[in-house]
Amino acid sequence: MHEKCGVVGVSLTERGAARPLYYSIYALQHRGQESAGIVTHDGFQQYAHVETGLVGDAFAAEDLDGLRGSVGIGHVRYPTSGGTDACCAQPFSVSFKSGSLGLAHNGNLVNTDDVRADLEERGHAFTTQGDTEVIAHDLAHNLLESDLVRAVKRTMDRLHGSYSLTIAHDDTVMGVRDPQGNRPLCIGDLGDGYVLASESAAIDTLGGDLVRDVRPGELVVLAEDGSNFDSYQLFSSPRSANCFFEYVYFARPDSVIGGKLVYEVRRELGRRLWAESPVETDVVMPVPDSGRAFASGYAEAANEKPRLDPSGDDGDAGGTTDDEEPRVEFAEGLMKNRYVGRTFIMPTQDERERAVRLKLNPIKSTVEGKSVTVIDDSIVRGTTSTQLVELLKEAGAEEVHVRIGAPPIVAPCYMGIDMASREELIASDRTTEEVRDTIGADSLAYLSIDAIAQSAGRERADLCLGCVTGEYPYDIDDETTDRDVQRPAVGDSAVRAASSDD
Repeated sequence: MHEKCGVVGVSLTERGAARPLYYSIYALQHRGQESAGIVTHDGFQQYAHVETGLVGDAFAAEDLDGLRGSVGIGHVRYPTSGGTDACCAQPFSVSFKSGSLGLAHNGNLVNTDDVRADLEERGHAFTTQGDTEVIAHDLAHNLLESDLVRAVKRTMDRLHGSYSLTIAHDDTVMGVRDPQGNRPLCIGDLGDGYVLASESAAIDTLGGDLVRDVRPGELVVLAEDGSNFDSYQLFSSPRSANCFFEYVYFARPDSVIGGKLVYEVRRELGRRLWAESPVETDVVMPVPDSGRAFASGYAEAANEKPRLDPSGDDGDAGGTTDDEEPRVEFAEGLMKNRYVGRTFIMPTQDERERAVRLKLNPIKSTVEGKSVTVIDDSIVRGTTSTQLVELLKEAGAEEVHVRIGAPPIVAPCYMGIDMASREELIASDRTTEEVRDTIGADSLAYLSIDAIAQSAGRERADLCLGCVTGEYPYDIDDETTDRDVQRPAVGDSAVRAASSDD
């Protein structure tokens, strides 16, 4: 289960934007490996380079040299059902009577068909099936009739679903989050300009300082000379719908989201996982790399016990004493082949199963003859978990306990994650015990939703939990909503889930 896209936008005082954008999307490579692109503007003309593949493969030095100007936006894309060829890569560019427009999108609309149909009736022609082109055409249409801020507001009125956008309208760069803030976006100060990015790790890469998150429903407009930025709170919602999987998996551990360092949130999730589901074990090991912070917190909590004072009375809990060995070893029991792509991307079940063994190999000395507890971020189809348990038992583990840093995934995501259907989700129609039997573990436990909310410092009602509850923060055809969604009506037809190309 993986997030699709990363977006960035910069406006600088004097230097060119191409290389800072290149470094930024490189820092966001984990958010998408299918394509990469940059759009810049020099005050007179828009320049674009968009290619399939990883950032390092998509750009040569001469490509960056051709991207002139001190403002621009960038994008990395995760492949989805919207397509995997170059036409679906971003940023999406369009030229129209009022100038040029570039748009980079992270998220997924659920009323794409309605908006596209309306635009087609007005004469707009589309080249892709995704929602990013729909947003770009709608915004271009509104820019013909309104000033910048009103045009963005009118487009946001039409959109229903999840989106964080970076937009280049000629030499003006903007950032927008949907009114419920489902996908992250933050602002950074570079000293000689400002940057908008999906994660603060991109700001760190540029040597900048995190200013704050872009607020849900907010439009941020970077000054053309990079000297400052303006903020417009276009929409306010009583509740947000932050994707909880940003904390669990998507974001880099060194990023800060909602004022919380993701690494520390994951360690706290690991500690709570132990508190909710302790098990006698010899070794705690992560599934690399996503389980590492969880496993660290889990092992730390497992090794905490009351100290004994000289009188022999129990003291306050505070970890082991200096002369005591930890009761549970934290060790790397699985070696990762870093040159194998993510197993989730493999298109067939047979390839996914083969790739697991190619990607991960057990360290026998760590697991042989021991009870091991394996920590991972999630179970989606169950393919990886089943093979890992089998690998560890073949390597000599006496017991394999599985602990998961998220609740069971029981429903699909319509907010921008290309995950399995209900039929493919191992937990959609099975109890925890049935899943345990299926993957062959000696025990299995998931983390509770409340633990997620508490560790992230969020109210449960401010998180998007659709994939673990089956109740969504948006109106989706044939699905249940978990709240009243305050939004303008979109035509007379029902809102439908739509595939996305972003």
